[in-house]
Order: sequence, then structure tokens, then C-alpha cells
Amino acid sequence: MAQRLFFSRLLPVWVRRFEPASTLLFVLRWLLLSVLIGALAGTASAGFLVALDWVTHWRESHPWALALLPAAGLLIGLAYHYVGDRAVRGNNLILDEIHRPNQRIPLRMLPLVLGGTLATHLFGGSAGREGTAVQMAGTLADQLTRWFGLRPRDRRLLLIAGMSAGFASVFGTPLAGAVFGLEVFLLGSIRYEAVLPSFLAAVIADAVTRAWGVGHTPYPTLEALPLSPLLFGCTLLVGALCGLTARGFSSLTHAIGQVFGRISYPPLRPVVGGVLVAALLWVLGPSRFGGLGVPVIVEAFQRPLAPTDWAWKLALTALTLGCGFKGGEVTPLFFIGAALGSALAVVLPLPVALLAAMGFVGVFAGAANTPLACILMGLELFGTHGAVYLALVCVVAYLFSGHTGIYGAQVVGQAKHLRLGRQQGRPLRELP
Repeated sequence: MAQRLFFSRLLPVWVRRFEPASTLLFVLRWLLLSVLIGALAGTASAGFLVALDWVTHWRESHPWALALLPAAGLLIGLAYHYVGDRAVRGNNLILDEIHRPNQRIPLRMLPLVLGGTLATHLFGGSAGREGTAVQMAGTLADQLTRWFGLRPRDRRLLLIAGMSAGFASVFGTPLAGAVFGLEVFLLGSIRYEAVLPSFLAAVIADAVTRAWGVGHTPYPTLEALPLSPLLFGCTLLVGALCGLTARGFSSLTHAIGQVFGRISYPPLRPVVGGVLVAALLWVLGPSRFGGLGVPVIVEAFQRPLAPTDWAWKLALTALTLGCGFKGGEVTPLFFIGAALGSALAVVLPLPVALLAAMGFVGVFAGAANTPLACILMGLELFGTHGAVYLALVCVVAYLFSGHTGIYGAQVVGQAKHLRLGRQQGRPLRELP
């Protein structure tokens, strides 16, 4: 019955088969769906960002809250163990449903990931926000499948559009968000039939979030710098370092997850991990390495950071997420990349702001295997003057990260080079 709600079903068959008319119907159909996805995702992200800002300020005003991180881990662990069911797979569940549509994403994922992420940040865990926004948007988008009686092929587009909307609205980057949804589930390939839904949903979601009065962190606009042979070589070097760093982060996170998986009772995993994270943060400084770390990211554009800052953030984030706390990887990856690039300013003849921007997008490009989305993100956040540098770093980082990544359900659609060709068609979690 729900399928009959679409006015296209009321038109004669010959009209629907007329190509310009069918194109118009496709556009109108997905415009309607994208408006709904964008409104839901943008509103959810706005509320999430406001809540996240509040818990961050509260934690910074109450340093003693770090001692409660293990207790927060217990609550998160209990919630996901007894109520979570399939939702425990997070972003990977959405990716699996895109590849092999099976069951609708449970609505319980939304309050679980929202509550788990806020609790992680409230007590000082080192995590991000992209995973939460993408999971909330994907969950809300998938509910439209039932409301409108969509077929499996349409459901795939719906989930891709939902991921695009969630990413775009949480970072304020509609172009990067749109391409992120298109790139992220199939390494090395793009599903072009999803281009329109992804871009519509991303643009609308970003506009809705801004309409709620929720802003995003401003970053400096890069100055123009001619590309010389020396700077070209330095850029390739930075890209390789970003790719290797991304590879290290993904491998360490998965390895920590396997170690904590040996604890037979899952709710205890974030408790043990919470003790370790809290102890390390207490020594290193919870205000610097806990939570998102946005102030440090901004600082990286202003002066060279210590050469250990990026490494500590990498280890703490891998431990936080690997043991079972909730959040995302992307903002910590921004921290890691920006801090790495900033530290390189003492040895490379490039401006510190440019190096920080290169690391910012490069490490993320390698870890998520989304070079095109990261190039667009660099242009949206830092302007077009550094476009050549940002693009080169993202592409090189993508190659040097190999067939590893932060999303185990990501399938190798096109191998990064011929020697990895045998791994095509397999999800990253199954690769050696």
C-alpha cells in the first residue's frame, strides 16, 4: 500500500517509459525522500552537536569526572550487551546492509549510539562524532523503507544518502559528505546511481543543521603557494606518512579490539579499557587528549606541535574505541593528522598551516579509503589555494594505507594496485 503513495504509480506506463519523463519522476521522487532524510539527519545532528558541546564544557569544568570513565564504560557495555543486538556493529551494520540488504536497521541504534557517545565524552574518552551522526542518519533514513514500501535496490540508495546526510551535517561539509557516502562502502568504486540522492540529502541536511543555529569550527584559509620540485617531493612524503599513520591506527584499533574480545563478559571490556584510558589521560592531560581535541587541532595550524602529540592521540583513541566505548574515529583522525603535519613543520620547508591541513585530510583519506571526499573536505574547510597539495596528499595516503581501514565491512571494489587484485570483492575484515 505504501508504494502507491508515489504519484508516479498513477501515471500511464507509456509516460513512465518516456526517458525525459522517467528522469523527471526519478528526480522528484528522490527530492521528496532526500528532503525527509535531510530534515531528519540535520535535526538529529543539530541536537547531537548541542548536547556534545554541553557535555564537553561540563567535563572541562569538572576534571574529576575522568575517574568515572570506567563506570560509564560499564553502563555502555551493559546497554549494548542486553539491548543492543545488531546495533553493536555500528557503522559496519549500515555498510553490510548496503551490500546485502537483509533486515531494517533497528531504531534502537539511535538512542544507544547517542547515549553511548555522550557518556564517552562526558567522562573524557578519546573519541569522535562522525560515527554517531552517520549511524543516527542511517537509522532514520532506513525507517523510510517501511513507510514508503521501498524495494531493496531503493533501500541501498536510501542508506547511502543517509550516510551522506549524517556526515555532511556533523562537519558542515555538504560536498565531502555527499561523496563520502558514495565512496565509503565500496573501496575504489562509486555507485553513480546514488549520486543524486547523496548530494540532495547532504546539502539539505547541512542546511537544516545550520538553520537550527548550530555552527562548526572555523579553520584558516590557506594562502597560495607555487608548487616547486622540492615542495612536490615533500608533499609526496607527507602523503606517504599520512597513509602509514592511517594504517597504523586501523591496525592498532582492530588489534586492541581482539585483545579485549578475550574478556568473556562484554560489559567488562570498556570497564577495563576505561581504567587504562583514565590513567593515561590523568598523566598526559585530559583537557588536551580527551574528547574531540578540537582546540589542539586549531592550535596545530598556528604553531608546530610536539612530535609526540599525534602518537598519544592515536594510541588513546585506538584504546577508547577498541575496548568498546562509542563515538567516531574521524575527528580524532583530524587531530592525529593535523598534529603530525604540524610537527613536520620543523623539518619540511612548508608553512605550518598547510602541513596541518595536509595531515588533517590525508590521515582520514587513508583510514577511511575516501580520497575524493577528503579532497573536497579540504577545499570546503581550507579554501582552494592549497588544492594541489591537499589532493596529492589524499591520493598518496590512500595508496599507502593499503587494504586496511576503520570500517571492516568496507568491500574492496577495485584493488589499489595490481598486486592486491586477488583481494577484490572481499570485505576488509576478512583480509589478512
